Amino acid sequence: MAAAAAAGFATSFAYSTQSNGNLCSQAVPCPQIRSLTFYQPLNNRRTAESNQRLCLKCESTSQNLNSIDKEESKRSNVIALEQLKSSAIDRYTKEKSSIIVIGLNLHTAPVDVREKLAIPEAQWPQAITDLCALNHIEEAAVLSTCNRMEIYAVALSQHRGVKEVTEWMSKISGVPVSELCQHRFMLYNKDATRHLFEVASGLDSIVLGEGQILAQVKQVKKLGQGVAGFNRKIGGLFEHAIITGKRVRTETSISSGSVSVSSAAVELALTKLPDSSYATVRVLVIGAGKMGKLVIKHLAANGCKEIVVVNRTEEKVAVIREELKDIQIVYKPLSEMMGCAAEADVIFTSTASETPLFLKEHVQALPADTDMARRLFIDISVPRNVEPCVSDLGTAEVYNVDNLKDVVAANKEDRLRKAMEAQAIISKELQNFEAWKDSLDAVPTIKKLRAYLERIRASELDKCLSKMGDITDKQKKAIYDLSMGMMKKFLHGPMQQLRCDRRSDCQKPEEMLEIMHAVNRMFDLETEIILETFRTKMERTKK
Repeated sequence: MAAAAAAGFATSFAYSTQSNGNLCSQAVPCPQIRSLTFYQPLNNRRTAESNQRLCLKCESTSQNLNSIDKEESKRSNVIALEQLKSSAIDRYTKEKSSIIVIGLNLHTAPVDVREKLAIPEAQWPQAITDLCALNHIEEAAVLSTCNRMEIYAVALSQHRGVKEVTEWMSKISGVPVSELCQHRFMLYNKDATRHLFEVASGLDSIVLGEGQILAQVKQVKKLGQGVAGFNRKIGGLFEHAIITGKRVRTETSISSGSVSVSSAAVELALTKLPDSSYATVRVLVIGAGKMGKLVIKHLAANGCKEIVVVNRTEEKVAVIREELKDIQIVYKPLSEMMGCAAEADVIFTSTASETPLFLKEHVQALPADTDMARRLFIDISVPRNVEPCVSDLGTAEVYNVDNLKDVVAANKEDRLRKAMEAQAIISKELQNFEAWKDSLDAVPTIKKLRAYLERIRASELDKCLSKMGDITDKQKKAIYDLSMGMMKKFLHGPMQQLRCDRRSDCQKPEEMLEIMHAVNRMFDLETEIILETFRTKMERTKK
């Protein structure tokens, strides 16, 4: 008896697996709304009796039709309600999540726009949290430097994600959406990934191959760790970008003879000096952070022997002084900034201040007893430390990061050759990242396939046991073990193929992805996976 039941269960389980896996279902046509046609009135020669009989008949027919109409209307309303309920879900099952980048950089927006969107490093984690609170943003990262402000995100819906991020950028900066749209750039998926790899490699910098941008990309990953919203895909994206940046710098000549923003600023100032020399001019550097330290080092390399450094504290200046013992570095507190500026010919500013340090009235009040015709301000801060209208004064000359393009425009052919060397590495790393990213989809596919078959197994087991009536525990266990064994056999082949990224003899990544997508289609797993992502997003938003 148990053997017969087991055979019946096996047939039932196999048939159920096949039928449940069938994605094609019979469509239920929507009820057609009946249209009533009213004909021309009857001939006026009809008798009153005939007219009366007709009216009674029409009245009865009308009541029947009204009843039918109500029934049809009710059914139509139910269908409309169901469509409304499912429409919100359909929006997410029709498109997969995308990696997007939205931002402004030195190629698309002037510094006066970029500075309004600049986000200090300390605020990056909060920005990630705020972005992931948006309805269609699942993961996010912020890269804000003097040359760019870029938002990287994993969006549940591509165009809705772009809209929400753009509106968020407008909200935090005060720049209207219409103006942002004039300057922003948007890239998706592989293009977004390639862009970040080029940024990390120094190909998108004002100075080709400059090293500071790679350090800034590393800082994004460092500050993002542990922040809700800086998750596996975005974290992996920045990890691969760092690997790419390192490879480009070690395997190509892109860094040979390259300069940074700081060195370009020092070179720009040098071209504006009367004798093209720092030997006799009085130099002031405001800010001793990363950029300020590099400015001081490049000044020393270009023959500057004495530098006054204004900073909030002396600790950083003392460290720089210890490294550069051949030149005289004088520390002054921030409170003495204007007094130091009055005695300087060239002033470099590189602080994280969100408001200008030098207003027009400040500079106008400075004495004109400088060895140069006009006092020179080199402002490499974003937001800018020197008010733009200072350049209207006849006693001052102001340059910002956008003016550095002229310095690095020389030797353009050499720059292009080095960029081509780097692109080969970037293309290879892009391929590696896409294979890694796509392999992540195998994890939910495996889980959903197992859960899908387990539901069928449990359901068919219950049906079988209910038909068996009173059987012993030993017989129940035998049937249960049979069902588990069959499920494991069914799962063995797909699981082996889906886990091929862990085997040494596995297929190529693209072949594994074809298998994964085939499994998703056969068992309709992709919809469940996307819906689970959406539910997780909604639960996190409610919290």
